[in-house]
Amino acid sequence: MFDDVRAAGRQARVLRRAEHRPWPLPERGWLLGQTLEDVLLAHWHVPEETVRPHVPSGLELDLHDGSAWIGIVGFRTAAVRVRGMLPVPRLSSYLELNVRTYVRAADERPGVWFFSLDASSRFAVQAARRSYRLPYHHARLALDRSGDWRDLECARVAERGKVFSGRYRPVGPTSAAEPGSLEWFLAERYCLYVAGRGSDLQRADVHHDLWPLQPAEGEIELTTIAPFELRGAPVCHFAARQDLLAWPLEPVGSSR
Repeated sequence: MFDDVRAAGRQARVLRRAEHRPWPLPERGWLLGQTLEDVLLAHWHVPEETVRPHVPSGLELDLHDGSAWIGIVGFRTAAVRVRGMLPVPRLSSYLELNVRTYVRAADERPGVWFFSLDASSRFAVQAARRSYRLPYHHARLALDRSGDWRDLECARVAERGKVFSGRYRPVGPTSAAEPGSLEWFLAERYCLYVAGRGSDLQRADVHHDLWPLQPAEGEIELTTIAPFELRGAPVCHFAARQDLLAWPLEPVGSSR
């Protein structure tokens, strides 16, 4: 319980450091805090024409060096809480794996589009679907540690064949990404987009410190969790921990 209290304090303190954000913090209050641990960020460069059919027409694909990028990000979620409350024991910690790409809206704010998010907690899946309209799925996940290696497995419960299997470990020093680098493009994202009703788009701001990234070695065996085939070896990074805050959804283009 004390670890959750400490995590809640760290989450709130990230508001003290906002100079690295590409736009100001929202004026209204944040809604959700959470801490990510043992984070794998595995990315593949994918032709733009492969990704485009899977992203709403109201969003532009955000490219780096002329290529779209697909990320599979796995981690242990801890200390999930609503603002003003402490994490609820046994409900605030679970495993998660998400599949995402990078997009921009008409106002040019770079963000994340999620193809899918799989979580080991049914409660988290239901809550996230209601509050953020994200495509969450219940899955069986395992994250085991053997020395420096983390072994991560994910199998979606309701869709046979939607799986991920791999292992990863950090292999270099921790550092923050340099603006303009591939690492900055992949990690330093401060909003997410979701489909609203009809053709409307909605956006939720997020905030965190600069990611404490380490280069990582990854041995990825299965990636059928992705919406299309991923080929070649991914670019992998590791982060031991990241605290973040998320704001409520609002229509794209609304005033702050």
